[in-house]
Amino acid sequence: MPHTTPGSLAAPTFRHRTKARFAIAAAMALMAVPCFAQQMPSSSLAGDSADAPAPVAHNTLPEAMSLSDRALLLATDMNRYLVPAAAAGEPMTQLPAEEQGKIKTVLQRAMALLGTPYRWGGTDPNKGFDCSGLVGYVFRNALGIELPRVSRDMAQTGQLINDRAKLNAGDLVFFGRRGRVDHVGIYVGEGRFVHAPSRGKDVQVSDLDGGYWSQKFIEARRVDGI
Repeated sequence: MPHTTPGSLAAPTFRHRTKARFAIAAAMALMAVPCFAQQMPSSSLAGDSADAPAPVAHNTLPEAMSLSDRALLLATDMNRYLVPAAAAGEPMTQLPAEEQGKIKTVLQRAMALLGTPYRWGGTDPNKGFDCSGLVGYVFRNALGIELPRVSRDMAQTGQLINDRAKLNAGDLVFFGRRGRVDHVGIYVGEGRFVHAPSRGKDVQVSDLDGGYWSQKFIEARRVDGI
């Protein structure tokens, strides 16, 4: 029997799995767009003013995800966000199965919109979103839940979550200046949230616990019905 060195049989398997992972990632990214980018019904609120913070020269927000970044997120991180491990201590694992299913539907719809351009007053995935337009679209199309049009009104609905450590995936997170809410996103777990940041940016996932958004965080709300 020919002599083999330790690890010589594992290398081809690892390369095979790596190639398969990238192939699956690319396929998922391509499938996500037509499945979820549906036309919203026309609304008298379509031209309502956007409420995300305006960009500034020293903006420290992360750059919008490229297509390859989006594919990798969908393939390798989606399951981590949608079905958090019990060992991670995520509160979602303690929820009834029905509620977990609703949250998963919300996150799937939100993640499928990664890379959609920001548009002032936008509520349409084919044209772009502002922050509250994105959140309203996701909850309307995922669960049939109608939310107020702008973030400051969204912040008056649902259950207030005072302790950031008790956030569940699917909760709304609000940001602003001087106590006035002017931005909203959807918490996805592990200290991250998905949102439409500002002009020149695309829908993306950002960190809640550090940097720009940590300083602007005001409160969180749990949407009635999930």
